[in-house]
Amino acid sequence: MKKFELSAFVEVQGIGATSGLVYLNNLLYIVSDNSTFLYQYTISDNRLFKIKLFENSQESIVKKDKADFEVLTFFDNKLYLFGSGSTKNRNRSVIYSIENKSIKEKDLTKIYKKLTDKISIDDCELNIEGVIITPEITYFFQRGNSINAPNGVFCYERENQSVTFNLITLPKVNEIEATFTDAILIEETIYFLAAAENTNSAYDDGEIMGSFIGTINLTTLKLIDCIQISAKNKFEGLTLYKKTATEIELLFCEDNDQEELASTIYLLKILL
Repeated sequence: MKKFELSAFVEVQGIGATSGLVYLNNLLYIVSDNSTFLYQYTISDNRLFKIKLFENSQESIVKKDKADFEVLTFFDNKLYLFGSGSTKNRNRSVIYSIENKSIKEKDLTKIYKKLTDKISIDDCELNIEGVIITPEITYFFQRGNSINAPNGVFCYERENQSVTFNLITLPKVNEIEATFTDAILIEETIYFLAAAENTNSAYDDGEIMGSFIGTINLTTLKLIDCIQISAKNKFEGLTLYKKTATEIELLFCEDNDQEELASTIYLLKILL
């Protein structure tokens, strides 16, 4: 992944603090970590629609109360939103059916407790930033940016509810280690985003030191490659846009920790 090209793809007005996105059928589905709406953006005519996830869905929710939906992932014709898990308010998942527009809520408390118990961390140190769902296993990507929490991948086998954890060590910027901000599966390879942020908390933000793109082998969960793509941005919300035999195009968003209701979606082209 030594040859890449990064550029702005589109500016989306009406949504800020973007944390996850999925590209499907010429539409972008987007989540914000301080909102309880799911957003649908039509690229062709630059229109943004809001889908209520709860009866009292809100925007610009204060930090201590927000559901902190850091994850948006696609599986079996459904969109899954996951809270980060770092507070009790953030232990929820919402499932949105593309086919019939139905919405279902799930409490993740018991599953997240299995994750924290596995690596012996406090609940406040759990920080789920990416999820990949396969027919048998759900992969939770833990952003290890707090003092005692490691960076790595939980493998949750849904049938027997067992959990394993794989430590993933990423490069550093000025002694600050990069940690996961999202992940997707493309064929048998995991593509992930990571950011170096000068904070020891899963709750509080810090100075952004840059962002990385990397790959992990799905079978072994071993790191294949990881390169820095920005020295100033905190990229999140990774999704596949296009793939050919020689090039892959990825879209992602940026959580700039600002209150402005405008978000830039970026395009990253990688020569294979």
